[in-house]
Amino acid sequence: MSCSSSSGSEEEDESIDSYRKGGYHAVRVGDSFAGGRYIAQRKLGWGEFSTVWLAYDCRSSTYVALKIQKSAPQFAQAALHEIEVLSSVADGDPSNSKYVVRLVDQFKHTGPNGQHLCMVLEFLGDSLLRLIKYNHYKGLDLNKVKKICKCILIGLDYLHRELGIIHTDLKPENILLISTIDPAKDPIKSDTVPILEKPEGNPNGGITINIIEKKLKRRARRAVARISGRQDSIGGVGRSPKVERCLDGIDMRCKVVDFGNACWENKPLAEEIQTRQYRSPEVILRSGYSFSADMWSFACIAIELATGEMMFSPKAGQGYTEDEDHLALMMELLGKMPRKASLIAIGGASSKDYFDRHGDLKNIRRLKYCSLDRLLVNKYKFSDIDARELAEFLCPLLDFAPEKRPTAQQCLQHPWLNTTDMTQKEVKSEPNLQKVDVGMSKLQIKVGK
Repeated sequence: MSCSSSSGSEEEDESIDSYRKGGYHAVRVGDSFAGGRYIAQRKLGWGEFSTVWLAYDCRSSTYVALKIQKSAPQFAQAALHEIEVLSSVADGDPSNSKYVVRLVDQFKHTGPNGQHLCMVLEFLGDSLLRLIKYNHYKGLDLNKVKKICKCILIGLDYLHRELGIIHTDLKPENILLISTIDPAKDPIKSDTVPILEKPEGNPNGGITINIIEKKLKRRARRAVARISGRQDSIGGVGRSPKVERCLDGIDMRCKVVDFGNACWENKPLAEEIQTRQYRSPEVILRSGYSFSADMWSFACIAIELATGEMMFSPKAGQGYTEDEDHLALMMELLGKMPRKASLIAIGGASSKDYFDRHGDLKNIRRLKYCSLDRLLVNKYKFSDIDARELAEFLCPLLDFAPEKRPTAQQCLQHPWLNTTDMTQKEVKSEPNLQKVDVGMSKLQIKVGK
């Protein structure tokens, strides 16, 4: 769970049953923490291990994100690990300029359900997932994609090269914008007056009633939507197309968050890491992982920002597993795993389950190959030059051999990140503009074969 103004779990609420011994701490608006320093304002989101609240810091007169962990020992241990990682991040970045979330404070809070470890983090805006949804799952303007990518890479370079930390769970939900998409939801921009005392009424059952009310409202909205859909169908009128969003006023700077699964390179915590759609081949095949696993996930995020769709969405089918489908999707986009990449194609602990001795998948034989640049042109209607340049930036990051993938530091030097694409209006106003032939860096590969 991150310190977002919204969360990936915002469509549903945590289970009421989880508010018990060892579980969540029930928070009400106006509740105080750490001897009255932090006052709860509203819930931002929740995760399997914690809830996150917007809180007002009475000492610094600023808004912060208050992450309250479940009280059971295993959750407390997870929180201690995250605090250790975040403390290292904060200690090495006193100027708070590395685009990684900042830990402000941490303390313990005792409640009816036990003792809860609490983390105070800087308040940030919406996640990249929310930005993608807000844009109706359409690709962002490439200049905006570049700005976001630069921030993520600066954060990864800091984590990898300076701290030796692997994030292990990079995905759009774990990258937060510096500020909210809607200024009205930003307590600073909207001049929100902080709540400094508990509102009157219902001192005991607030958390339960709040969850029930939200569920009832959601059911009502869904019922209205279903009825509206039927009426459109009966009347022969289709749904009106979604209005294109204007993103020009949104600050695209962002930060890497959620270090609950992060580890130091020499101290891996788990064999299976990464959320499915952003999982690297070496993790699927259990052949070990390092910083390059984060770089694979970064490339997946970049393509999702540019197209509005996940690059890999594997599903199990008749005669094959989700892992096998995932490997097949990778090979369709990137080509057959080279024999020289035997570390992956043959050497991983799970390789024999999926590959025959020739390096072919055992249970999925018919692959439909399409290079990334052709996919961008044919499916997502990119221009040839935009598709080629984006593919030249990302394809090296999707190398099946982890050791061949560029580092975050190398990616920051790539020409694609350091050029600004012209809008259609600018192109029309410059009819005699000549194309500049930029020398390709060692990070680029040939695409479109």
